This record gives sequence, C-alpha cells and structure tokens, in this order.
Amino acid sequence: MKRSLAFGVIVIAVVAVLGGTALLIDGQSRVSQDAIQSSVIRTPELIDSAWKLPVAATFNADVTWQSNGSRCGPASVANTFRSIGEEETTEAEVLAGTGKCWTGFCIIGLTLDELAEVARTNTKRKVSVLRDLSADAFREHMKRANDPARRYIVNFTREKIFGAGVGHFSPVGGYLEAEDMVFVLDVNEDYKPWLIERESLFSAMDTIDSDGDKKRGLLLIE
Repeated sequence: MKRSLAFGVIVIAVVAVLGGTALLIDGQSRVSQDAIQSSVIRTPELIDSAWKLPVAATFNADVTWQSNGSRCGPASVANTFRSIGEEETTEAEVLAGTGKCWTGFCIIGLTLDELAEVARTNTKRKVSVLRDLSADAFREHMKRANDPARRYIVNFTREKIFGAGVGHFSPVGGYLEAEDMVFVLDVNEDYKPWLIERESLFSAMDTIDSDGDKKRGLLLIE
C-alpha cells in the first residue's frame, strides 16, 4: 500500500472513531430540557443572590461554555483560572503541555485525578484532590467555597440529579448557607448555572467514576 494511501486510511479511521465518540458522548449525556428545568433551582432572586457571593462575583456572571460534551473538565479549569487571574483561560491553554485531549475530544472524559494533573501543569497554585468525603466534610468545604482565596470544581454524575446523563465537572460559584444551597456554574450551555440543595449535590458527587474505579469528588485550587 502506498504511503499516501495508508495515511489516508489512518486519517479516515481516526475521524470515524472521533465521530463515533462524539455521538456516544452526546447520546449518553442527553437530558431533556424539562428535566433540566425541573431538577434544579433557578428562582431569580436566589440566582441574583448567588451571583453576588464573593467567589461567584469574580466570574462576572459570565461562563465560557465547553466546546464539546467531553471537555467539561478543561472548560471548568479555564473558567476557574480566569476568575483568579491566571493567564490560561481557554480549554486549549489549560491543556497545553498535558498530552491530554489532543484529538479535540477527551476520550471517555477525564477522571478527577487526570483533571488535577491538567490544572497543575499550568499553575503554581496548590491543587488538591478531595474524595471520599463525608457529608459533614462536604458541608464544611462548601462553607469555605465563598472564600475568594479558594476555588472548587465539583465532579458529579448528572444521573443522580437529572435522571439521566453521565459524569460532569463544573466550578462551584459559592454556597448560600441560610438556604443550604450550592451554586454550580455549569459549563454546559444547555444547563447554565443553577442552585441545588447541598445534600443532593453531595449524593451526585459521592459516586464511583467507572473510568477510574474511584469516587468522584472536589478539586480545590488555592
């Protein structure tokens, strides 16, 4: 087989795999708009209050949406970096030098540990993986989610909240303690930022990521 023909076959195969991956990710993560709207809290007064929280305010009521269904992790890091003044504020910039998601897709997504590696590559800040948390420990971290020196990214499964969907990453914008609600800055444009009772988010986070056979959890950047 001539080299040019062989190369063409390889390119076609890669494109086919990536196309199939995109369709698989999209199919697995599909949640109806009715389910999205009915599963979380978007009371205008509460959302307005949430955007005024110290950490949420650093995002300037602006979230850059993930470029495709597999890149919620890099998008979450990029948005978080922007909020704390880091230079890497796009998916491509936070992925630079990591060797991950080079095809344009994060094949089968990233685990919490893999996303921590991505974040550490392009920041001198401390990046910690927090998993196997108790409900009480999670509550204490959410109380600290309003500290401007700290940023949290939560890894959870949509299925527990919306009745369908797969694992997902998004930054935590803060915690309305009186209402016991967490403000999730969802990087998926179909969902947009929402509030949810702390216990419900903990339940969705306190699950096994089948890709890494470890529990999901929080990424802390400080």
